[in-house]
Amino acid sequence: MAFVDFALPDLGEGLTESELVTWHVKEGDSVELNQILADVETAKALVELPSPFAGKINKLYHAEGTTVLVGAPLISFEIEGGDDSPSDSGGESKPERQSVLVGYGPPIDSDAKPARRVKKGTVSDSAPSVQSALPKAVPVSSVSPEPEVITESPKSTPPVRKLARDLGIDLKSVHGTGKNGLITREDVEGVALNGHPAVDASVPADSGATPRALGSGERETRTRIQGVRKFTAAAMVQSAFTAPHASEFLTIDVTPTMELIETLKQSSQFKGKRLNLLTIVSKAICIAVKRNPSVNSKWDEAAQEIVQYNYVNLGIAAATPRGLMVPNIKDADSLDLAGLADALSSLVETAKKGTSSPAELGGGTISITNIGSFGIDAGTPILNPGEAMILALGAVKRLPWEFNGEIALRQVLTLSVSFDHRLVDGEQGSKFLADVGAILAKPAMLLAMV
Repeated sequence: MAFVDFALPDLGEGLTESELVTWHVKEGDSVELNQILADVETAKALVELPSPFAGKINKLYHAEGTTVLVGAPLISFEIEGGDDSPSDSGGESKPERQSVLVGYGPPIDSDAKPARRVKKGTVSDSAPSVQSALPKAVPVSSVSPEPEVITESPKSTPPVRKLARDLGIDLKSVHGTGKNGLITREDVEGVALNGHPAVDASVPADSGATPRALGSGERETRTRIQGVRKFTAAAMVQSAFTAPHASEFLTIDVTPTMELIETLKQSSQFKGKRLNLLTIVSKAICIAVKRNPSVNSKWDEAAQEIVQYNYVNLGIAAATPRGLMVPNIKDADSLDLAGLADALSSLVETAKKGTSSPAELGGGTISITNIGSFGIDAGTPILNPGEAMILALGAVKRLPWEFNGEIALRQVLTLSVSFDHRLVDGEQGSKFLADVGAILAKPAMLLAMV
């Protein structure tokens, strides 16, 4: 038998650490190739980690809730091949430190130190205090053990499993109505509404706190800062105190655009598509960017360069069960209006389910936040790090407005933009906002801009 360590891989775009959310295996379990070992939460997404081997789990190095550095050993496997049996003196064999990264290139030298300095509260190879608190590895015996009965875990996605933990639902007793018996969010919510009993108290509780109503008896509720919330907070602080923000506002009559949307919905090209104001605004931004390229750029402090993007990866801020996320539509400027409608629909649905991938969440160049969906008129949004502009779309309201020399009830909204004043001058920011506003106020102006 051989012992091989599996190290935590970089799950997307140079991330240096991930949080171990849930183990789906335990020491002594037999696993198959690509069987899901654990749910791991990065700063960007919740990811299922598949097994790189078929074999037996010899040791789990970290407990749930632990922050693990990329490249640090996660699991020790016992696999067929080689001869690493314990010596006659009774000592355990030492695993081969191969640090295999699934799908991320060849094994690396496990003796190499992580490039990132270990911060307080994180775990690496040199953290015996944490590892010693975990169960000891199962020693190899020369006597063949009895065959183990492997119980298949309920089929569901990481966000659904987290929802079940939050609601105290045991997934083993939930009937999945999805494809091939997949347990869906609706299945879990349905069980919760019917008063399903809570999971066994021996199962580690989720690190998040369940909201409680005022007057419930508890004076305060504490929630651990982790995962997406932790990353979002750090990113917003970095952005607010690094990029000098400037904000501007423009209130416009968008009645012509709202009428245009209703007309387009009747056409065969948009039949069955989710066409709305956000779609039109997205197209308007892509056009306005071409006329004002400085708003689609990045300040590279390390290289002391300004990077101007010649494409638009349009980010859409979305409230999800895991917190605020900003997935983006790659090369949005290359899509026509129907293509944008499809891309937005897919992006929003994926984000709401909490299944946006690291690739979908990275690489944005300019963003929209639709605060109007909450009935808010205007705001001063904070830039996503690495972007020069963000536009907040306010609520559309029927208000008295000057129209053709008279006062009439019109559909009015306010656009708000924040921009990095190192990259975008007031003139450039104003022209960009004016272009977007002109398209929404008079859609025919689009012909003069393209």
